[in-house]
Amino acid sequence: MKTKTTQSLISLFVGFLFICSCTSNKAEVFVEETPRIETFSLEKGKLTTKLRLPAELTGFQQVDIYAKVSSYVKDLKVDIGTKVTKGSSLVVLEAPEINSQLAAAESKLKAMEAIYKTSESTYNRLFKTSEVEGTVSTNDLEMAMGKKESDFAQYQAAVAAHKEVKVMQSYLHIIAPFDGVVATRNVNLGAYVGPAGKGSDMPLLTIQQQDKLRLAVAIPELFTGYLKEGDEVSFQVKSLPDTFQGTVARMSGALDLKLRSERVEMDIDNLDGKLLPGMVAEVNLSLNAKDSTFVVPSSALMDSAEGQFVIKVNENQKALRIPVSVGRDSDGFFEVFGDLKLNEKLVLEASEEIKDGDFINE
Repeated sequence: MKTKTTQSLISLFVGFLFICSCTSNKAEVFVEETPRIETFSLEKGKLTTKLRLPAELTGFQQVDIYAKVSSYVKDLKVDIGTKVTKGSSLVVLEAPEINSQLAAAESKLKAMEAIYKTSESTYNRLFKTSEVEGTVSTNDLEMAMGKKESDFAQYQAAVAAHKEVKVMQSYLHIIAPFDGVVATRNVNLGAYVGPAGKGSDMPLLTIQQQDKLRLAVAIPELFTGYLKEGDEVSFQVKSLPDTFQGTVARMSGALDLKLRSERVEMDIDNLDGKLLPGMVAEVNLSLNAKDSTFVVPSSALMDSAEGQFVIKVNENQKALRIPVSVGRDSDGFFEVFGDLKLNEKLVLEASEEIKDGDFINE
């Protein structure tokens, strides 16, 4: 009897140990099935975005030259590639009718000047004589004064007409408006030319200033707030191995309605003449943020059909999805904007498998 009782006790003890062992193993398995999730503290930073944008070089000054009066090309003093200085002669035109008009205007001017001087002399003589009472009637004096004023008005009209013809004659001698290079020539000796649309569809010459160039680039709307006048930029052109430098000189201050971009111009010194107007350049822009913003690695961002989220870990180690909007990115980091606070814990590897309320085992 004792033996049976002893055996029963031993069996119960072994069974108890087996159950304890199984429970212990299950607990160990449960711990292993709860993976650790890496988190990080949210901090602020300033991102630097690097942009590569196409741009175009143009002459700092450029002008298309047309004839101001209908005429013929008498002398062509320049050709393509000719370097010119301000005030130097470019083209001499000939218009015989202008010379005739000038001769007629000069003759009329001399005639009206003589008539005016005669009437002025007559008035002055009568006025002096009228100082002796009763020698000249008041009516005669008034008529002499009226004649003098009328002749003076006609004389002034002749002066204006003569000046106008002289100005037209000056248009026959075309000079360079600034230092530059003749980029195009569309005229030959003896050709009939005139104002744009009246005998000349194309300019006689195009003059460009090439010792200083403009570099124009269109900055997308998203990045317009990161550039300011005085910022330095670098650029390359396909035909040259060099890297060139420039400074932001002008910003349009308005967006192009079609491209949604702002025109920005840089002034480029080109004293060595390596660069040419019309070249296409690739501009390298380093856009530094003005203010610190929350910055997270790309792995902490979760994209879903409902939008973009980061996963916050609250004080109870529970997950909470926070909707965010994303700003600029640089080297795998993104600016994020949303209901976030400094030093909050976020999940480093965000995943749709992590739901609101899930326990986060750090």
